[in-house]
Amino acid sequence: MRLSRRLALPLLLLIPAAGVAEPPRAAAPKRPAAKAKAKPVAAPPVTAAPAPEAAPQSPAEAAAAPKSRTLTLAEVLASSRQFQPQIQEAIAKVRAAQGKLLQSQGAFDTVVKAEGQSFLTGFYSGSTFAGGTVERPIESWGGSYYGGYRFSTGRLPVYEDERFTNVVGELKAGVALSLLRDRFIDARRFNRGNAAIDVDIAEAERLIAAITVQRRAIAAYNLWVAAGLRLDVYRELLKLARERQAGLERQVELGGRPRIILTENAQNILRRETLVARSEQELAQAANTLSLFWRDDNGQPRRPTPDMLPDSFPLIPQPVGATRMALEGRPDLKALDMRIAQQTNRLALDRNELKPRLDFKAEASQDVGPVGAGGISRRPFETKVGLSFSVPLERRAAKGRIEATTAEIDALERRRQFAREQIVAEIDGIAIDVRATERLFLLADEEQQRAGEMAVAERRRFGAGASDFFLVNVREEAAADAAVRRLDAKFRNIVSNADLAAAAADLKALGLQ
Repeated sequence: MRLSRRLALPLLLLIPAAGVAEPPRAAAPKRPAAKAKAKPVAAPPVTAAPAPEAAPQSPAEAAAAPKSRTLTLAEVLASSRQFQPQIQEAIAKVRAAQGKLLQSQGAFDTVVKAEGQSFLTGFYSGSTFAGGTVERPIESWGGSYYGGYRFSTGRLPVYEDERFTNVVGELKAGVALSLLRDRFIDARRFNRGNAAIDVDIAEAERLIAAITVQRRAIAAYNLWVAAGLRLDVYRELLKLARERQAGLERQVELGGRPRIILTENAQNILRRETLVARSEQELAQAANTLSLFWRDDNGQPRRPTPDMLPDSFPLIPQPVGATRMALEGRPDLKALDMRIAQQTNRLALDRNELKPRLDFKAEASQDVGPVGAGGISRRPFETKVGLSFSVPLERRAAKGRIEATTAEIDALERRRQFAREQIVAEIDGIAIDVRATERLFLLADEEQQRAGEMAVAERRRFGAGASDFFLVNVREEAAADAAVRRLDAKFRNIVSNADLAAAAADLKALGLQ
């Protein structure tokens, strides 16, 4: 038992029990030998409280685990951030969204096309045509530009007259543009834009998962600390009863106390051993829960041992301007904003469908080399331009999509409004809990000090014969109960501060920065 961790009962533990004739011993003292004439009645045996069993560990984990050092909250949060499966799952979803973004960008890849044809038999045998183009989409105009080369040899059918070239071949270049529909947005740009927003949404959801996990990690760590400190309180309470048993046995031997008091104190020891055993179980359960967040280098759960308990609870700073921080940094609000942005893009695409299509195309070509089978018409430099126009008359499909998308945007905006109001109410409610738990802790701390003073005073009176055994036990156990209530009040205050940090998206307090 480390004395530095004895937060509870500070006065009660520093002053030795009154009326104790022998120095304190860890185990129950030996009984004096029975006398021939007066054979004392032996008190029920008092067994030592069993030490908590260490959690089973693999050989590699046992070798890697620190043997005797304090486990800090910062270590737990760092391990949880790096290895916790729920956070890793959210990170994998971010990678999946990035893959879909890359897939959508493929719509703007440069495309190379090639074709060839050769007549092996028949009237046009020995004639060949081959060609290829390189086409690159224009992202801002919904069109593309291209260049190509082709050549032909021999005689081709008249219905393939456009494939004739001069002997060396033909070079060409052109551009196709959308002037109305698809000018500012089309399906390719819409898919790419929404895929980029999906990456941001996945990042926001990753942050939501991380905040939730880190808040739970803080609660699990402090539950483990509270269980260890509570165990210290009950072990010290048990120690007082065992030390008193030794002194009472000496006094009974000398005839200063009735023999029945040994049985009564032994019963008291058993009751306090029960409290210790229950607290050891709670400590083991808390360590098991904490292992979900504190992991080894391979990401496997690792259970902390009791010798790694800190001396006190860690400090969780309160965020300054929690409401402002939440409204500016909450990832769930950002995710809603991005979903509204996606629907706004959808609305722009739907409105694009209302526009008539007017496409422009320009091309220039030049045949190279001596005149081929197609004749001299291929020799001059050739340019051409063209326009194409189309428009649906009713356009009901586009109008229906616009109406549906507008309604979805309105619904998302209402959801965002409620989310903001809920965040403000949530933070105000948590702030009330923080202030209340702070006050309850101060009251519990004051009560613990008074109860400790009363227990010390009653023990002195008992040693002087001015008090009875029942009353001194009541005072000691009341002091222990007050110390436990103080620990519980402190734990609730820390959890409230962690909840406030999570609600405000205080990433530094949660170990995410």
